[in-house]
Amino acid sequence: MTPGEYKNGGEQLTINYSFAESPFGTLLVASTSKGICYMAFVDTDNDTAFAELQKHFPNATYHQFVDTIQQNAIFIFTQDWSKLSDIKLHLKGTPFQLKVWETLLKVPMGGLVTYGGLAGDLQNPNASRAVGSAVGDNPVAFLIPCHRVIKSTGETGQYHWGSQRKNAMIGWEASRAFAEVL
Repeated sequence: MTPGEYKNGGEQLTINYSFAESPFGTLLVASTSKGICYMAFVDTDNDTAFAELQKHFPNATYHQFVDTIQQNAIFIFTQDWSKLSDIKLHLKGTPFQLKVWETLLKVPMGGLVTYGGLAGDLQNPNASRAVGSAVGDNPVAFLIPCHRVIKSTGETGQYHWGSQRKNAMIGWEASRAFAEVL
């Protein structure tokens, strides 16, 4: 997002949003004309999930409408992973967060990386904690694969939407990646 869009809370943005099912639960998916700006698992009810979205863009205009951008994003669960480049993102974050999220996009499906490894990939090996904070602030569940980041001990670690869901995602991706190799 532009600095102005970021600063004014999305004042000039029109955001379409919808609820969709995934193998890991219901998702709230939101998009602007430029791309997906928010995707989160709905662990309570739709109204509460929508209120969380509004906190990110308090001054935007909202329409509950499924658009092509959202449909392309949801296809990630059923289509060929090589089509990921068809999914466009419109993100709000600091320059450091954007670098972390961009680096996460390079972790292959079925792959894992540690916080320290991610910091090293960013040419900042002492930034593991800052990387962890940026990973935790990811506004686009699953599309930016923060679930692929684990502790250096090999433990899966925490996940915004629960460690059980994170383990399921890691296993699901590993099985799909393995099936593609066969």
